[in-house]
Amino acid sequence: MSYAKVLCVGLVGVTGHLVEVEADLAAGLPAVVISGLPDTALHEARDRVRAAVVNSGQRWPNRRITLNLLPATLPKFGSAFDLAIAAALLGGSGELPLLPLEGVVVLGELGLDGTVRPVRGVLPMVAAAARAGVTRVIVPVGNAAEAAVIPGVRVRAVDTLHRLVAFVRDGTPLIEPPADIPAPAADGPDLAEVAGQQLGRRALEVAAAGGHHVALLGPPGAGKTMLAERLPSILPELDDDAALEVTALHSVAGLLPPGGRLLRRPPFQAPHHTATVPSLVGGGSGLARPGAVSLAHRGVLFLDEAPEFSKGALEALRQPLEHGRIQLSRSGGGTVYPARTQLVLAANPCPCAKPAGDAHCECSPLVRRRYLGKLSGPLLDRIDVQVRLMPVRAAELMATDGGVEPSATVATRVAAARQAAADRWADLGRRLNAEVDGPYLRRPPWRLPARVTVELRGRLDSGSLSARGFDRVIRMAWTIADLDGRDRPDQDDVREALQLRTGEAA
Repeated sequence: MSYAKVLCVGLVGVTGHLVEVEADLAAGLPAVVISGLPDTALHEARDRVRAAVVNSGQRWPNRRITLNLLPATLPKFGSAFDLAIAAALLGGSGELPLLPLEGVVVLGELGLDGTVRPVRGVLPMVAAAARAGVTRVIVPVGNAAEAAVIPGVRVRAVDTLHRLVAFVRDGTPLIEPPADIPAPAADGPDLAEVAGQQLGRRALEVAAAGGHHVALLGPPGAGKTMLAERLPSILPELDDDAALEVTALHSVAGLLPPGGRLLRRPPFQAPHHTATVPSLVGGGSGLARPGAVSLAHRGVLFLDEAPEFSKGALEALRQPLEHGRIQLSRSGGGTVYPARTQLVLAANPCPCAKPAGDAHCECSPLVRRRYLGKLSGPLLDRIDVQVRLMPVRAAELMATDGGVEPSATVATRVAAARQAAADRWADLGRRLNAEVDGPYLRRPPWRLPARVTVELRGRLDSGSLSARGFDRVIRMAWTIADLDGRDRPDQDDVREALQLRTGEAA
């Protein structure tokens, strides 16, 4: 037999596509030709596979070998095709009967000694195979736990090419995936550790309940960073669909923690202020990798000292904040990554970072305006909650009466508010108030009475509030009503939402 075929999966972003790896062995000068839009890593597979086959005790066929990856119009990236190429090649040379691999997806990178090494993106690859009707996959032993989370797929693992050959030739059992180990209990920062800052705590609760973006402005030491780092502690755990999305993104980025279980806690990304545009939104040669805004999908993206970020990096966030996804185009192809994250900005009032109004502040009024002016109007217009925090008082810092609510208490209210919003917007396919399009909120049956929005409409007519800001205030008002257990916002809810939006809350 001079022809063989083995199934594999190729990734474009986080979307997997079933790929047929064909091998044809013909008479002629010994050579290996790979077609089907392979990248550099795939072109180098010919040398890795040859060394792995020989060092695994198999005979290398001295013939003209043509390897084709179907569909040929789909770009192929990475080294996950190595194991499938080796199996197809050995099958085409007559060394292996490939009937045991019929309808089986084979994934893995080969070392020169024949070891099978783990690869990135196994979770979305196996999920794509399952959607295509494949029920059996063979993966590297290092990816077995990760692949096993996909329901309805029988996962087996290999650590060497020799083990795969023994399975195909003699029926030697493959490695079973490890038993599922329960995730450790969440042990992170708690809201009870934040001294004072009732306004900041309220803003955080409203943001968590509705999925709203937040800007925290105030002097150093006021608790901006502490509040931002505790936002994930009051967010509910991710459901199955969201957990698969988040885990797939981390799998593609190679950031999945040991154990391979689904990520149930909302992710938290806090890049340094020297972060580049590609590190924030995604980039890299060939196919762009996900950036921090995508790795924070369904979680929190925290930009501390936001005015210190480059102007280009901040402005690059405007599109993903508006649409919940980011489309990246590169010479090697384009891809779309989800980016439905909650943005939290923190900023000092001036570059010297001394208490505002203090006699020791070295910044002129012009310098202060320029510093905060780095946060452009179009960017801030997409931030729902904008609050100014005051310095913490000594009495609040030294209080020991334990009257501060812990994260667990606040999380209970947030979960109830989110469930109310999910029930209300189920017909629209939305789960959070921040995800609802403005036109739906301005039309019956969701349109609020004129007496409830009179102040809000006055701000819009005077030009102190944009149309986007109008819609975002209405969404926040719905969130405040959900937190209070009411089915519709009233005038007080709209007023509080407007104060949180404009920074006038006290």
